[in-house]
Amino acid sequence: MNKKLFIAIIIILVLCIIGIGGYLIFKNTGNSNQNEIEPQEEISDEQMRQTIATLYYQNKETKELMPEGRMVDSKDLLSDPYSKLMELLIEEPKNEKLQSVIPQGTRVLKAELKGDIVYLDLSKEFIDNHSGGQEQENTTIYAIVNTLTELNEVNGVKILINGREDQKFKDNKVSLKNAFVRIEKQNNNVKDEGLNNTMQNNTNTNTNTLTNNQTNN
Repeated sequence: MNKKLFIAIIIILVLCIIGIGGYLIFKNTGNSNQNEIEPQEEISDEQMRQTIATLYYQNKETKELMPEGRMVDSKDLLSDPYSKLMELLIEEPKNEKLQSVIPQGTRVLKAELKGDIVYLDLSKEFIDNHSGGQEQENTTIYAIVNTLTELNEVNGVKILINGREDQKFKDNKVSLKNAFVRIEKQNNNVKDEGLNNTMQNNTNTNTNTLTNNQTNN
């Protein structure tokens, strides 16, 4: 009888040990699963295509041109970068302290690169709806020039109105006859002295690059 009791006790102890061991193994396995790092959310194809474009708007208080970054689909920039940037520039900026200086109703008719100059054909609203004044006209032009020359291949912009190259603003103070180049690559402000030197369209102060491009065209 004692021998049978002893065997029964041994069996019970073995079963207890097996049970406790199984519980501990199961618990550790559960904890290890909980500690596994969850994968991060996958980046969508659309997010992968996004790039930052720099657009220039006027500060409402200081009246200076200031850059604003905008997320743009790279696919749009690859197909027609100059028209796309102009269309974005016509829109109002995201920053409430800035404002667009492109006249309302302006449409991009055509934009193409010839050499290192973008030939930008705009609708007549660009001059018809402009508020006028040489300083504001200069600001409008250089908002365009600074934006497009952010692209490495662009060094200047020639503005046409309905396909015509000899247009002027209504007050005749600023002519669109010749191309405009960026005055200072690292300076976002429009300085009158630099503008006056650059925008003397009836003088011989145009750069060799602009002269050659206009001669070839």
